[in-house]
Amino acid sequence: EPDVTIVSGLRDTVVSEGDNVTFRCQVSHENARDVEWKLQDVALQNNEMNEISVEKGKIHTLTLRKVTEQDIGTVTFRVGPHTSTA
Repeated sequence: EPDVTIVSGLRDTVVSEGDNVTFRCQVSHENARDVEWKLQDVALQNNEMNEISVEKGKIHTLTLRKVTEQDIGTVTFRVGPHTSTA
């Protein structure tokens, strides 16, 4: 399997309480496995508050819905041994 790397990393974002925020990370190969999103070192799952998806096979997105003050912190995207944070 080819080593999947991060082509375009996460960007720091400022958002108002109650708004949605989307983070994007582009990887080098489609259908990347061993992908993980974290907020403050807590693994995120796809649910009503967090939307995790893949666009065009290589662009991994995380949308945090209706953020609160408790959501302040570091967002991490990991694919294999490579990580990007914002």
